[in-house]
Amino acid sequence: MSARILRGIVPLVGLLLGVAQAQTPFDTELAHIQQQWAVANYQLTSKDEKIKAFEALSSEAHRFSTDNPQRAEPLIWEGIVLSTYAGAKGGLGALSLAKKSRAVLEAALKIDDRALDGSAYTSLGALYSKVPGFPLGFGSDNKAQELFAKALQLNPDGIDPNYFYAQYLCDRNECRDALRYLQRAAGAAPRPGRELADEGRHREVMELMAKAR
Repeated sequence: MSARILRGIVPLVGLLLGVAQAQTPFDTELAHIQQQWAVANYQLTSKDEKIKAFEALSSEAHRFSTDNPQRAEPLIWEGIVLSTYAGAKGGLGALSLAKKSRAVLEAALKIDDRALDGSAYTSLGALYSKVPGFPLGFGSDNKAQELFAKALQLNPDGIDPNYFYAQYLCDRNECRDALRYLQRAAGAAPRPGRELADEGRHREVMELMAKAR
C-alpha cells in the first residue's frame, strides 16, 4: 500500500475511532442498566432482594437520564426500572412509582418516540393496562390499547410489544386472540447484549402461550 493511500486512511481511522470512543461511555452505561435490570428481574428470587436492587438501579437510571437530558433512551430505561420496581414492591407505594414511571416515559416520547424501537409506547401500554383505574390510579384499557398499537406499528416483530400486548389480551379473557402475538414474540430475533433478558422474556412467552392454549 502506498504512502499516499496510507496518509488518506490514517486520519479517517482516527476520526472513526474518535467517534466510537465518544459513544462508548453512553452505550456502556445503557448496557449496564439493561443488564442489571435483567439480573434483578429474572435472577433474584427474594422479594426483598428485588426491591433493594430496583431501588438502587432506579437511582442509577435517574442519574443517567439527568446526565443525558437530550436523549430518550435513558428516560425509557428509568421508566422501565421504575415500573418494574413498582411491580416488585406492590401496595400503595407502587402507585407513586408507577406515576413517576409514566412521567419519565412521557418525557422520553417528547424527545424521540421512535427511540429503542418505540419502547416507551410498550412500557406505557403495560402501565396503563396494569395500574388500577380512577379513582385509585390512572389505568385505562382504551389508553393501553392505543399505546400498544403504536408500539406494534414501530416494532411489529419485537419480543416485548408482542408479549405485553398478548398479556393485555389474556388479562381480558381474550387469550385466543393473544396467540398470534405470542407466536411473533417467540420468533423474535435475538437482541445483541440482551441475552439474559431474552432468555427470561422467552420463558414468560412460553408460560403465557401454554395458558392461552
